[in-house]
Amino acid sequence: MHFTSEQRLDDGVLAREFTLGEIPGTLWTPGSAESAAPAPLILMAHNNGLPKSDARLAARARHSVGRGYAVASIDAVGCGDRPRSAADEQTRADLRRALRAGEPVDEIFESLVGPLVEKAAPEWRTTLDALLPLPGIGGPVGYSGWTALGIRLAATEPRIAAAGFFAGGYVPRAQREEARQVTVPLLLLLQWDDEGNPRQRALDLFDAFGTKEKTLHANMGGHTGTPWFEGEDAGRFFDRHLK
Repeated sequence: MHFTSEQRLDDGVLAREFTLGEIPGTLWTPGSAESAAPAPLILMAHNNGLPKSDARLAARARHSVGRGYAVASIDAVGCGDRPRSAADEQTRADLRRALRAGEPVDEIFESLVGPLVEKAAPEWRTTLDALLPLPGIGGPVGYSGWTALGIRLAATEPRIAAAGFFAGGYVPRAQREEARQVTVPLLLLLQWDDEGNPRQRALDLFDAFGTKEKTLHANMGGHTGTPWFEGEDAGRFFDRHLK
């Protein structure tokens, strides 16, 4: 892992950019990583091609750091400035066209999201391997964000102790089966009128999770309308299971 820059933000958070092979990432920590007591780590994942510098993701990260966590995010394959294959770009174009036309999109989502999960999961494990030995970072580890990837990691990565997922309507068939293997405490956020995630599928997915400790928070509004107070509730969720 090679740190390429660092910046002290106005709230005291230390934001450091890093590279790990071809993987670019950001690590946010509470103050000096060298002097701070070891902080639990939250992996904050995104998809849909978003960059790790997305304003909403960065705000969530800084909020979590304010509660005493270290937070890391990477641009997995197909996100941020990382190259996308011509096939992936065509699939995204097909998806946009089908959504506009009101046509079935299940198989298009399957062909796009399934391979992204297969590529992203190993990169997140590699990142976790590199982060945990750093000064100022300790376990346990939480996961927050992209549902399909989070299911894969929560089901197969024993270092993940708790997970918070967003949406969950369109999740590949493989991850819907893996959901039964998820046994860590879970918080699922659902926007009731999410234009991109069918409500009933998200509810069915919540029912499928194998964990005995799972919570569903549903709020009115579209995909980007998650109320601000859910950040506080998510913080309390991670406090219960990571501290």
